[in-house]
Amino acid sequence: MINLGIIGTGGFARFSVNAFLLATNVRVAGAYDIAPQNALDFLDQFSGKAFHNMQDILADPGIDLIYISTPPYLHYEQSKEALLASKHVICEKPAALRSEEAKELVELAKEKHLLYTVNLMQRYNPLFTQVQQIVEKKLLGEFVHGFFENYAADEGLVQEHWMWDESKSGGIFIEHAVHFFDLFMGWLGEGKVVSAQKLKRPDQQRDYWSRVQAVVKYEKGLVNFYHGFDQPVCLDRQELRLEFERGEITLYEWIPVRIRIHGLLNNSDIEEFKNIFVDADINYLDSFSESNKNFRGRFKEFQADHRISITAGKDVQKMERYQHMLTSMFEDQMRWIEDPDHKQSISGINAYTSLKMAEEANNMAVKL
Repeated sequence: MINLGIIGTGGFARFSVNAFLLATNVRVAGAYDIAPQNALDFLDQFSGKAFHNMQDILADPGIDLIYISTPPYLHYEQSKEALLASKHVICEKPAALRSEEAKELVELAKEKHLLYTVNLMQRYNPLFTQVQQIVEKKLLGEFVHGFFENYAADEGLVQEHWMWDESKSGGIFIEHAVHFFDLFMGWLGEGKVVSAQKLKRPDQQRDYWSRVQAVVKYEKGLVNFYHGFDQPVCLDRQELRLEFERGEITLYEWIPVRIRIHGLLNNSDIEEFKNIFVDADINYLDSFSESNKNFRGRFKEFQADHRISITAGKDVQKMERYQHMLTSMFEDQMRWIEDPDHKQSISGINAYTSLKMAEEANNMAVKL
């Protein structure tokens, strides 16, 4: 049985802990929040002991793992104190505001043989693995270019919210974009930021850097990232695309739930896609005879039997998928606690590498 201690009991902590409890052999043992009533309200739902300070929850021998869901500027110190108290740690992103601090946490956890990871849950989406197979098998040829466009809502982010204070959030690259730097790294290998920009919201008395963009050179090619927090919730939308020599993959929503693949494929490749997407809809847009099935691009010649469109995931709800990803992440980390030889889908290394890239983008960004 894993006994969970919660630090920070806001709305997202409730959502995450609900997902964690879908795993077996886990229970909430206690919680601490800087606002004591928040912890009491949280424990009305989950049970457990309310702690009046962080030192007491870390000193409790009945707690095995600390889950940290507080604003980013607190993550480094709270994670470090938990590790020094010999507790396993799962922390919300980012690991810290500086990559050096994240690296220190990874090394401390390794030294003490403890779990330390940050909730970069995107790699637990079934669509992540399916896209990974397409990339690795080169079913659409070599990768050419990618983008991620994030038109996010700021309706719930009042002007005083910590998100807008970069001394507390780190800014959009560090607080938010780490998810997607890591996601593309899982598909395309190590990445390096080559350019970045930050745009300030006009006509404000203080600086609100609400739009950022960056270009990252991954091992397999360039990817453009844009994040803008400007929308009402009903207009919140995201799109991600991977372009290849013989077609493209498009994913929708920041928790991707739908995928569309368009490209030129031969019959054997189509069978591979059917194995990867068992319940997909395949639409044959064109079929080619022997006399017109030859194509050329990037100075290469290839043959295709069909031009197809594949769609999948259209009936999946975003929050249902989100919860499944959190449960899968938690179960993966629990397997490591049981068996340190288990290779996690994400570990503290992901927390460090994604933050390092975000830090590079933030430091490099031209302010416009």
